Amino acid sequence: MTSGDRPRIAFVDHIAQISGGEVALIRLVEALGDRVDAHVVLGEDGPLGPALEAAGATVHVLPMVASLRETRKESVRPGALGLAALTQTTSYLRALRRLLRDIAPDVVHTNSLKSSLLAGVAARSAAIPVLWHIRDRISDDYLPMPAVWLVRGLSLVVPSAVLVNSRETASTLPARSTVVYDVVPPAPAVARHTHEGPLVVGMVGRLAPWKGQDVFLRAFARAAATRDLRAHLVGSAMFGEDAYAESLHRLCADLGIADRVDWRGFRQDIWGELALMDVLVHASVTPEPFGQVVIEGMAAGVPVIAAAAGGPAEVVTHDQDGLLVTPGDVDALATTIGRLADDPADRDRLALAGHRTSAHYSPETVAVAVLAAYRPLGRRSSGSGRRRRVRPG
Repeated sequence: MTSGDRPRIAFVDHIAQISGGEVALIRLVEALGDRVDAHVVLGEDGPLGPALEAAGATVHVLPMVASLRETRKESVRPGALGLAALTQTTSYLRALRRLLRDIAPDVVHTNSLKSSLLAGVAARSAAIPVLWHIRDRISDDYLPMPAVWLVRGLSLVVPSAVLVNSRETASTLPARSTVVYDVVPPAPAVARHTHEGPLVVGMVGRLAPWKGQDVFLRAFARAAATRDLRAHLVGSAMFGEDAYAESLHRLCADLGIADRVDWRGFRQDIWGELALMDVLVHASVTPEPFGQVVIEGMAAGVPVIAAAAGGPAEVVTHDQDGLLVTPGDVDALATTIGRLADDPADRDRLALAGHRTSAHYSPETVAVAVLAAYRPLGRRSSGSGRRRRVRPG
C-alpha cells in the first residue's frame, strides 16, 4: 500500500454479542475512522452489528449455525467434534470464502480465536492476506492442549501477520507478532458521585470463574466487616456460565453481605458505572491477556487494584499508578481494599497517576500502529457498501 491509499479491511467475528473483544473491535473501527473502508463479517445478528455500523463500518451477516458458533473450546480435541460439525465447518468456509471474494478486501482482520481459524483458512484459500488479532492467551490454563497445539501450529502458516494485545499474549505464541494494546478512549465528562454514604468498591466484567468475582466478594466481606463499604458488580453471565453467577448470589448470602452488593448487570454505559465507584478491583485468577477494564478505570480517574499477572501487570506500576495483588489471594485483596478505603489521599494520588497512564492507549496511538501493520500486506482501492444478510451455502 502507498501512503495515499485507503485500504479496505474485512474484520471477522463469529459472534454478535458484546463482550471484551467486541468492545475492542468497536473502538478500533472508531479509531481508524475514514482512514480505512471498514467491512465487518459477523456469524449472527445481534447488538454488535448496529454498534459497528454506528462506528462507520459496513456490516455483513453470514449466519453460522448455532452448534458451530457455540462450540466450546473444551470440544477442540481429537474425535470430539463429529462428522456433523466438520460438515458445517466446511460449508461455512465455502460461504465465507465467497463473501470475502465479493468484499475484495486488502486484508482480512480476525477478531476472535474461532474467526481466526475459520476466516484464516477462507481468506488464504481466496488469496487474501489475513491478519490475526489475538486477544487470548494461547495457553493450557485457558484452552485444552489440543486447541493450544492447533492455534500455535496454524499461527505459523495461516496468518500473513499477527497482532497481539500484550506481551503476555505474545509469549504464548510461537509466531512472530506485534504488540498493539487495545484502544481505551479518554473518559467522557461524567459527574462523579459524592463521598456521602458508603465507599463503593466495584468490579466490571462478565461473570465467569476465571474473572474471580468470588475472590472479590470474599475479600470485600472481610474489608467491609469494619468499614462502611458497598460493592458493585457490573456484568452478566455469558457463554453458559449461569451456574457460576448463581453461585455468587449464594456466596453473598453465606458471607452475610447480600444487602451490601449491587448487581448492576450488563451495562453499555461503562463510564457511568465507573463514575459511581471509589475503587475498581480487577481480580482475575487466570492471567488476563490485556485487562481492558483496568485502563478504563484509570481513564475514568478511579484508583485501581489489579491482579499481578498477565496484561494488568504490564499496565500497572505497583504503588505508582495502581496497586497489584497476588491473583486469588483473598487476604491480600482484603487488606488492599481496606488500605484505599481508609486513605482518601492515597486514592487521589493513584487515580491521578492512573489517569496519566491511560493516555498511552489513546485511539490515535493504536490506529497508527494498526495501519502500519496493514501497510505491507496488500493494496486495493476503496469502496462502499451496505449491511447485507448472506445465506451460507
